[in-house]
Amino acid sequence: MDLRRALEAARPFWASNWLVIVAELSPVGNRNSTCGPACASCKLKRMNVHRILVTLLLVACCAATSLAQTTKRELTIEWIFGPEGRAVASVPTTAWLDDGTLVLLDNRRPAAERTFERLNPATGQRQPLVDAARALADLKRAADGINANTLSWPLAFDGPGSQALYIFKGDVFVLQFNNAQFRRLTTTPAEETSATFSPNGRRVAYVRSNNLYFFDLDTDRETQITRDGSETLLNGTLSWVYWEEVFGRRDIGYWWAPDSQAIAYLQSDESEVDLTYFVDFVPFSPRVIKQRYARAGRANPRVRLGITELGSDGRTWINLKDKPFEYIVRAKWLPDGRRLSVSTMPRVQTDLTLYFVDRKTGSATRVLTETDPGWVNMTDDLYFFNDGQHFLWPSERDGYMHLYRYRMDGKLENQVTKGPWALASSGGLPFWVRQALVGVDEKNNWIYFTALEQSSIERHLYRVRPDGSGFLRISKDRGTHRVSMPPDARYFLDRYSDVRTLPSLQLHASDGSLVRAIADARPQLLAPYDVQLPELSTIPADDGFQMPAAILKPKDFRSDRKYPVVMFVYGGVSAPQVSNAWQGDILWNQMLLNAGYVVAKVDNRAATGVSKTLENTVLKRLGEAETPDLVAAARWLKKQSWVDPARVGVWGWSYGGYMTLNLMTRSQEFKAGISVAPVVDWRYYDTKWTEGAMRTPQENAAGYESSSVIPLAKQLHGRLLIVYGTYDDNVHPYNELAFIDALIAAGKKFDMMAYPMRMHGISDEAATLHLYRLMLDFWKANL
Repeated sequence: MDLRRALEAARPFWASNWLVIVAELSPVGNRNSTCGPACASCKLKRMNVHRILVTLLLVACCAATSLAQTTKRELTIEWIFGPEGRAVASVPTTAWLDDGTLVLLDNRRPAAERTFERLNPATGQRQPLVDAARALADLKRAADGINANTLSWPLAFDGPGSQALYIFKGDVFVLQFNNAQFRRLTTTPAEETSATFSPNGRRVAYVRSNNLYFFDLDTDRETQITRDGSETLLNGTLSWVYWEEVFGRRDIGYWWAPDSQAIAYLQSDESEVDLTYFVDFVPFSPRVIKQRYARAGRANPRVRLGITELGSDGRTWINLKDKPFEYIVRAKWLPDGRRLSVSTMPRVQTDLTLYFVDRKTGSATRVLTETDPGWVNMTDDLYFFNDGQHFLWPSERDGYMHLYRYRMDGKLENQVTKGPWALASSGGLPFWVRQALVGVDEKNNWIYFTALEQSSIERHLYRVRPDGSGFLRISKDRGTHRVSMPPDARYFLDRYSDVRTLPSLQLHASDGSLVRAIADARPQLLAPYDVQLPELSTIPADDGFQMPAAILKPKDFRSDRKYPVVMFVYGGVSAPQVSNAWQGDILWNQMLLNAGYVVAKVDNRAATGVSKTLENTVLKRLGEAETPDLVAAARWLKKQSWVDPARVGVWGWSYGGYMTLNLMTRSQEFKAGISVAPVVDWRYYDTKWTEGAMRTPQENAAGYESSSVIPLAKQLHGRLLIVYGTYDDNVHPYNELAFIDALIAAGKKFDMMAYPMRMHGISDEAATLHLYRLMLDFWKANL
């Protein structure tokens, strides 16, 4: 509120009192020369003026406050999904370098002021790594048609932080920080992908036309590593099912040896994998896009691992012929580079076996096998100690994810963490790829990890000795701490938020003491808006299990009124939507609150991430297992005095879209629902994810049939909006079309929106705005 508007607000007081003020001021300002400083009359007049001015100031302030409260800005969908709304919760992007310093790019700054900076945690010195203006000018020279106004975050930095790796228009570039110049490594008609630096930073590997190459930065020379790549034979790059389900949307198809002299790579033969087709609507003779997609019960890619010494034409194939497997799920070099660890799974996914492979011969030695009656979750928490004697291994063998210390021969040394709580990722990866180990300080004998020990809806940082002693929580504030550490684990970055507090970024010493704030939260960005914040609670399932819940209520909520409720669900195993963290959808939910709805999020027990025991409750019965919990949540909401029980809706995306269809066909609790990009029958979905929970259709035919919502279409209760993208390469449009066909056959009315050539996230600006306007209008019309 500025002074002018405050005074305008106080205009009525001025109008009625200005004559008094003038009268009182005049004698004081023109005091008779015979009047001394102690004149009683003048003192009285001065006191009157003081009282009037103080009163005027108070009235002006009150008027200003009142005006501020009545002139709050209105949130719009355009603002929420525009650059301002998306930036509200942003903090600088960061990466740790080999020497323990930190690279930052602060996207909160104006574009002209952004550049890569290096922060020394010990001294606090923060300085630019590169002249961004010069680098951008050089990019125009090096890459025709690129006209960027700010440096983007690269694919990678080299270990010393002297250069950054990019791909522009399918060609590989290296930005050299010392001279702010882009060095172009490739100029080819075919696109390069999956580029990485070698550990010593002097080589760059990449994939072209499904063959693996490396470029030597010192000799300025490219070398082709593989030559048999084709449309169906992939070297160093991943088939879709591996990219999505095994490596969590990261194209990790090769691994540099620590000495930068060899590469291990995955070769995938997709020739027997089913083809899926997507038909574009342009050009006028539409193009057809093909995808190799491994469906439940059908053929997977056949995979094997090779090791090639750079500079040599040969390769060594890892020998696992007498050790049957379906998936190679992880590979990691041991610190000395003489052996490679490889983890494999059978198709049933009930066990995971770790092997050590000799670099020269390819011979494999089994180290241990992890088992689970449901399926074994994959993690990135395998850690080899530099002493060459021990490694850390994550396991859910007692029902909770914990760390165990093993000797190199596979004999258990000790359990490191224990208790009725699980290690949990603090963020950065898809939920189905676990990474809770954030650092190991071998010098001081500490292991650092994030876990749910305080609460299933919070993430905290802990440390413990390798022998299991000294367990200590380091983060103190209630909420969610997303943590990263440098190689020496002397410091940690904490991206902290809670359900009512925007994210901030702070640098701490490893003992938890604050070193400095990197980026404060910015509540001022939301100050002009009446943003309502969630209330965290629990909702009981039928058997008393307390399901985490978050409830948002409209401004001026009154408990003696009846409100319609929009319930958001996901429901997938260990994919909680309720957390004591700033919620990415909070601004969108304001649109529903402003329209008079209460918004509720609920996690059924399998979704909470609390334990593997709860995860396994869905085994062979997806949809059926989760539905009773979420129906119980709806019934509990209906019993609240402030809920209109005839006006409860539900919506979700992906697995949440599937659960929306389950809830609207297996119950009659919902008046309306929106299902975005849903699976409708697990025979349409991929092998790795589906068969872990459901086994194959051949083994569990009855389970697949009962988990399908297609036969349930005739039981649809409530108004339904189905939304999908016609180029969804994750949940294929066959899903929606099959359910729509069943609705038509059953004579059921419904609404539908198809977004042409959009993928699973329907994420471009025009489609996003259209979709959220559509959903808001749907709720207003049907709930």
